[in-house]
Amino acid sequence: MKLQILAACAALVTFSAGSALAGDPVTAKLASPVAEKTKFIAGGAMFNCEADACVALAPTSQTFAASTCKAIADKVGVVASFEGRKTLDADKLAGCNAKAVAKAGGAGTQLAKQ
Repeated sequence: MKLQILAACAALVTFSAGSALAGDPVTAKLASPVAEKTKFIAGGAMFNCEADACVALAPTSQTFAASTCKAIADKVGVVASFEGRKTLDADKLAGCNAKAVAKAGGAGTQLAKQ
């Protein structure tokens, strides 16, 4: 009986910790608005894109990463800013956008360097 209670408590703590790590939404502001509402999974979270923003309301601990930013840029174009509990720095943001800028034929290169 004590073992079952201990297991139940451990499971509860695990689920609570996972939710606590998720925390704040992750937002990618886009250089150009999307033509229509778009949904996709990147970094283990569902991103909903509308106008000039893609938002993950239930991010995982891996959602705020340069690789996630790259996936977003590949799907919907140049990312002007990428934010969660912190902001992706300029060098990582430029790397995030390299493929999207190349796809666009160099348009937005200035933004990627900022």
